[in-house]
Amino acid sequence: MKEVNAGAGRVTREIKDHVFLIGLDRAGKRNAFDSHMMLDLSLALGEYERNDDLRCAVIFAEGEHFTSGLDLMELTPKLMSGSFQYPEEGIDPWATTSRVTKPLIVAVQGMCWTAGIELMLTADIALAANDTRYAHVEVLRGIPPSAGSTVRFPKAAGWSDAMKYMLTGEEFNAEEALNMKLISEVVAPEALRERAIELAEKIAKAAPLAIKATLASARQAASDNEETALASLNDHLFGLLKSKDVQEGVMAMMQKREPVFKGC
Repeated sequence: MKEVNAGAGRVTREIKDHVFLIGLDRAGKRNAFDSHMMLDLSLALGEYERNDDLRCAVIFAEGEHFTSGLDLMELTPKLMSGSFQYPEEGIDPWATTSRVTKPLIVAVQGMCWTAGIELMLTADIALAANDTRYAHVEVLRGIPPSAGSTVRFPKAAGWSDAMKYMLTGEEFNAEEALNMKLISEVVAPEALRERAIELAEKIAKAAPLAIKATLASARQAASDNEETALASLNDHLFGLLKSKDVQEGVMAMMQKREPVFKGC
């Protein structure tokens, strides 16, 4: 595992083969997002997107909690003054589907409140420990959920369930999140990170160009329409048929061995 220097020290970075591990590291503050942690996560996602050797990323958190949400005491003055901005080389963590073209796994535990739920909903795969507690308490602070939940939560869970939690601020647990299709698995807290890395490693072994094409098509279908997505997928497919990865995949199948994809 190779460690990569972090920015302001709010986010850890590790590289394990083709997997990028991004850890929220403000455990003493229940990993509440201040401006430094938001900037560090933004920069880490930018690094992930630009590094062709990285094929899957996992966002997890140090300590007992994923995040209690935004640190409004620190952030509010900066947001009101307009002084907070993401750097050009960074990526808005709550807009990853429009900027990050590779898979993102999010693993949550303990408190996953407000911005934590919204970050989780941007992931391609979301896992939760069985001790996870979710809450959208923004309306109790005088603001709406503002980083995607008003769009993504109803699409995943259905209108009534989404409104129940966003309009009341009531908590729900990991099993309820699973039933609402907000997450794909519930695991024991001690197994959460290992399971997320296991999935990331499986993705990283697949053909990178095919992974990107699959993601692009699925995301386009979710945001646009199925006909456009299918037409676009055919363009991807015909281009990929000429790639060395397809040749490698066919040869590996014939030789009954594991393929080694180069992303070309």
